[in-house]
Amino acid sequence: MSTTHVGTADAFDYVVVGAGASGAALAAKLTEDGTRTVLLLEAGLVDKKTEVHIPAAFSALFRSELDWNYDTTPQPELGGRTVYWPRGKMLGGSSSINAMMWVRGFAADYDHWAETAGSTWSYAALLPYFRSVERVEGNTDPDQGSGGAISIEHQRSPRSHTATFLKAVTQAGFAVVAPNTALPDGFSQTMVSQKRGKRFSSADGYLTPAKGRNNLTVRTSAQATRIVFDGTRAVGVEYLLDGVKKQVTAHNEVVLCGGAVNTPQLLMLSGIGNAGELTAHGIPVLVDSPEVGKNLRDHLLSGLIIETAGDTLFTAKKIPELVSFLAKGRGMLTSNVAEAYGFVRSDPSLELPDIEIIFAPVAFIGEGLIPAPAHALTVGAILLKPESTGTITLASADPLAKAIIDPRYLTDVGGTDRARLIAGLGICEDILQAPALQSTTGPRFVAPEGGETMSRLERDGTAIETAAHTLYHPVGTARMGTDAASVVDEELRVRGVQGLRVADASVMPDIIRGHTQAVSMVIGEKAADLLMAAAKTESLTAGARR
Repeated sequence: MSTTHVGTADAFDYVVVGAGASGAALAAKLTEDGTRTVLLLEAGLVDKKTEVHIPAAFSALFRSELDWNYDTTPQPELGGRTVYWPRGKMLGGSSSINAMMWVRGFAADYDHWAETAGSTWSYAALLPYFRSVERVEGNTDPDQGSGGAISIEHQRSPRSHTATFLKAVTQAGFAVVAPNTALPDGFSQTMVSQKRGKRFSSADGYLTPAKGRNNLTVRTSAQATRIVFDGTRAVGVEYLLDGVKKQVTAHNEVVLCGGAVNTPQLLMLSGIGNAGELTAHGIPVLVDSPEVGKNLRDHLLSGLIIETAGDTLFTAKKIPELVSFLAKGRGMLTSNVAEAYGFVRSDPSLELPDIEIIFAPVAFIGEGLIPAPAHALTVGAILLKPESTGTITLASADPLAKAIIDPRYLTDVGGTDRARLIAGLGICEDILQAPALQSTTGPRFVAPEGGETMSRLERDGTAIETAAHTLYHPVGTARMGTDAASVVDEELRVRGVQGLRVADASVMPDIIRGHTQAVSMVIGEKAADLLMAAAKTESLTAGARR
C-alpha cells in the first residue's frame, strides 16, 4: 500500500474518496486480486495517535485534529442547543473514533430496504457480506462470520455494574439474549470491534493487510473539493493535498465514501443537488437532484446519570490501569464505555422495538466532552426510528467551509418522537428502580442535576432539553432507491451521471434499529462487488463490439 504524496496528473482505475468504514473496505476488496489500481483519498491523518487504540479513551479524540468537529444548528426542541457531532478524520474514519459497538440491528430493517432499493439489499442477500466482514470471537452462529476482516470480541474486563445492570433488566421484565441475531429482541452485553483489548478499526481490518499491494495508493491529508466531469461522466477528483490543489483521473469510476455529511456536501459542490440551492451559491448545476442532503436521520440519545459507590470507569486513568492495558490488554482502558444495551418498545403493541436502552458504568456527561465528576452510572434511551428528518446544506461554495447540519430532532408534526423518547426514559427509570440497581446506586442524580427532587416526567423532560445528544449514526442524505427521485440507484450509481457511485451510510434508505459501523463496512464490500461486476460487463460488451 503506497502512501506517496506526489502527482498532479495521476491516473487510476478507481478513485475512492474517504478511508472510513466503507471506503477502507471498498478499496481493500477492489485491490485484492491485483488487476486494478485504486487511489484512496483521506482528508485526515494516519491513525497513529495513542488514544485511537485505547478503547476507553475515544472521547479524548473529540474536538481534536482527528475529528471533523461538527456542530448542528440550534435545535428548538432541545432547548435551542447546538449538538456536537464528532466524525473521525483519519484512516478508519469514525470506526477509529467510535465506541466500537458491534450491533447489526434487525433483519426486518434490511428487508425494508429491499422494498425500496431492490431485493439485493434484503437481510438474506446481505448476510454473506456480514459474514465476510466479521471475525467473531467464539462464534457458533452460522449467520455470523468467523474468518472475516474485522475482529469482534467479547469485552475483556467489563465493570461489575454491567452484570448488575443485566440482572436489573430481567427484574424489570426484559430478556437477556445473544447479540446480533436476526431478531435481537432483548438485552445483551456489547460485542466490540477490538483485538486483544485494543480498538480494531476498518483501517486495521482492511488497510493494514493491504500494505504490500502496489495497486493500492493511500493519500492522507488529501481533502476532495470537487468531482471532475467530462460532460456528465465523472472522470476524476480535484483535491487539496497539504493545501496544494491536485487532480487525479479515474479511468473507470469515482466512489464517494465520505459519510452522511461529507458525501452530500461534495455532490453539491460538484453541481449535483437542488438546483435552486446550488444556483444561490453560484455553483453550475449539472444534475437537479433535490434529495441530495435531505432525508437525514440520526439516533438521538437522552440519559439519566445516577451516583454509585465505585468500580466505574471514573478511575480508568490511573497508572495501574495503563500498565494492565499495555501489558495484558486488560483492565478499565479496554472498556468501550457503553458496555450493555437492549431493544425495547415504547408501546407494548408495537411489532418491533422502537427504543434502545444503553448502559455505561461511568458518568457520560457534556456529550463526552466533560470528565466524569464522580463514580456514577449512565442509563440512556435512544430513539431508533425517528419520524423527524433533517438536512445537510451548503454554507457556501467554499469546499473548506463546514456544511450546515440540521437534524431537526423531535420536530415531527405529531410529536411522536418526543413521546417515544419520554417513554424510553420511563423504561430507564424502571430499570434503575429494579432491586439489583437499587442496591448499588444512591439517591442523587448527577444528570439532570437535582433530578432526585423532580417527578419522573420533569426529570425525563429536563434530560432531553439539557443533555440529549447524537449517538453518532447519521444516514440517508444520498438515499438509495429504485424510484427516480432517489439520489443513487440500487447499484449505488448516482442518478443523472455516469462513472460515479456512493458507498457509505448516506445511501441507507432508512435508519436501522442498530448501530451503523457494521453495515457501513458491508456497504463497502458490496460496492466492490458491484464495481467489479460492472467492469466485467463493460469488458464483455467492448469485446463484443470489437
